[in-house]
Amino acid sequence: MVQEQVKVLFGGQDIILETGKFARQADGAVTVTYGGVVILVTACVSQEPRENKSFFPLMVEYQEKTYAAGRIPGGFFKREGRPSENEILTARLIDRPIRPLFPDGFYYDVQVMGMVLSSDGEYDPDILAVIGASSALTISQIPFNGPIGAIRVIRVNNEFIINPTYKQRQESDLDLVVVARKDGIVMLEGNASQVQEDVITQAIEFGFKNLQAVLELQEKLAAKCAKPKMKFEPVLVSEDLISKVKESSLAKIKEICQIGSKEQREEATLNLQEKLEAELVSEESGFTKDDIVVAIEKIMQEEVRATILDKNVRIDSRSLTEIRPIACETGVLPRTHGSGLFTRGQTQSLSITTLGTRSDQQRIDALEGESLKSFMLHYNFPPFSVGEVKPVRGTGRREIGHGALAEKALSIVMPSKDKFPYTVRVVSEILESNGSSSMATVCATTLSLMDAGVPISDAVAGVALGLVKKGNKYVLLTDINGLEDHCGDMDFKVAGTKKGVTAIQMDLKIDGVDMELLKKAFRQSYDARMVILGKMQQAISSPRQSISEFAPRITSLKIRQEKIGELIGPGGKTIKKIIELTGATIDIEEDGTVLVASTQAESSDKAIEMINAIAQDLEVGQVFKAKVKRITNFGAFCELPSGKEGLVHISEISNKFIKTVEDEIKIGDEFKVKVIEIDELGRINLSRKQAE
Repeated sequence: MVQEQVKVLFGGQDIILETGKFARQADGAVTVTYGGVVILVTACVSQEPRENKSFFPLMVEYQEKTYAAGRIPGGFFKREGRPSENEILTARLIDRPIRPLFPDGFYYDVQVMGMVLSSDGEYDPDILAVIGASSALTISQIPFNGPIGAIRVIRVNNEFIINPTYKQRQESDLDLVVVARKDGIVMLEGNASQVQEDVITQAIEFGFKNLQAVLELQEKLAAKCAKPKMKFEPVLVSEDLISKVKESSLAKIKEICQIGSKEQREEATLNLQEKLEAELVSEESGFTKDDIVVAIEKIMQEEVRATILDKNVRIDSRSLTEIRPIACETGVLPRTHGSGLFTRGQTQSLSITTLGTRSDQQRIDALEGESLKSFMLHYNFPPFSVGEVKPVRGTGRREIGHGALAEKALSIVMPSKDKFPYTVRVVSEILESNGSSSMATVCATTLSLMDAGVPISDAVAGVALGLVKKGNKYVLLTDINGLEDHCGDMDFKVAGTKKGVTAIQMDLKIDGVDMELLKKAFRQSYDARMVILGKMQQAISSPRQSISEFAPRITSLKIRQEKIGELIGPGGKTIKKIIELTGATIDIEEDGTVLVASTQAESSDKAIEMINAIAQDLEVGQVFKAKVKRITNFGAFCELPSGKEGLVHISEISNKFIKTVEDEIKIGDEFKVKVIEIDELGRINLSRKQAE
């Protein structure tokens, strides 16, 4: 195979697409190079289509090899294992824009794999992975309505920057991924620091303009080496069957489409399926049960879309911009640190907040280096939330993606570590789902954080918009339910505060949308967000003044850095002893910050007293609680909280005369002592009688 290479200036570096060197048995293989980042993306297709034709079998995998950054994996096995959260999120970033661009009726297995071969720690490989996937599919024989281009746009000091470094992204107030074809936007993903909608649309336009160079580059590569696209017979539902179902049941299907209740609609649909199976499924007809299901779904989709487009009528009789009934509640669980219940129509999220110490932070080991995470939002989607029976086999990709989106939305309003030195974990349990459970999670999490006393700067709410588009005519729907999501063309999620947007995610089932439509969608989402925030404020208007009695109280102390070693002690002996004696949790940071946490005030006070005793320079006149370690005929040697020993002379034990030391005290006794002398050799003399 002949090697081909094309390149173009893309931001601050040349982006290089190359094929014919690696993975030559794949149907399409492209390496994407940008700076010191090299990623190999392959695309393969099966020889035969699947028999089960209820969904398009696309598999997307993304792997970050630790050798790419010159490191050896940790753990016992010393090799890469299950995908990290970042790898899963990047796989979804690749999957979401390419999935709608395969032709209808194409049911061959397709696998796209991205492997990071080299990483410079400067640039994120995720954008390159999307470009590589599009390039590999474009030059392969796999039918694909591409290419697509991807770009990251950030804003620093009111200026837009494309393809930024990790460091630049940390300084930005907007971080947005734009994926597009030549004639429209395909996908959006990003987070912002309460940025206005018009600024985000400007960023989208800026990104769309700048990614055109990558589209042209892929076309240039395809012109050199693209394979002819494979011939296949689209597997579509029989027009004869569609005609028969319409003839016998169109009126019933229209009636079902008007049922607002999800459960009643599904029951009526199942009854109709059974009726049509009895009438139409036979060896002579060649129709199967699956064919009946697909036919009903197709007709129902046509009816829902036509009703919305032609009559501006939704299946649950709402107006196009009307939000389903909302109920908000806080403090619903008695022993958790904070809880919030948010219900919107038939979508319900129960979010629970748990406060922990710095030792509870999550350690992230990524290609760009290690980091600590003190705010975590986890999203769970049990099968009962949609009335299904399924095995629970751990966290799925969808759950990780939805949790990450909600976490982005809330991260910007979380307090700084200096203001609130807690690790915060929120878990969203989706108890019902009929549209936009990720946005319900954003709302429920805000309620839960406020209930827990976390001093978030602003309340955050989210809403999902849908789209029904035919030709140049389109209708935008606020707060879509499950059927509208299934039958529609877009899932447009925006979360934010009264001040601006904090997170955005847009996925399409069509080839793309233009800027005029997006601007209208942003305006419509803003209006909906204001309504939802108003409902939430009625339940709780600001964070509670104090945290739960069941949460650990954290007290922050500051000691001199040269005292850190003394506080820790040899092999951690001193700090371990304080923890053992008090039951408090103690975290020590490099700058001398000491965090003492306990659910019992007495434990914290005791630990703080012991820490101060060690951290402070010993001075005459200080009073400490000491423990008798040794007794001699002239006095008792007592251990101070710092671990140092001092002598209480027999004459300083009591104001009354005592014959022997043992008459008054025993080994193990504890009592207050006062420092009365520190001689030139550093010996410490103590007095019990002067401390009383």
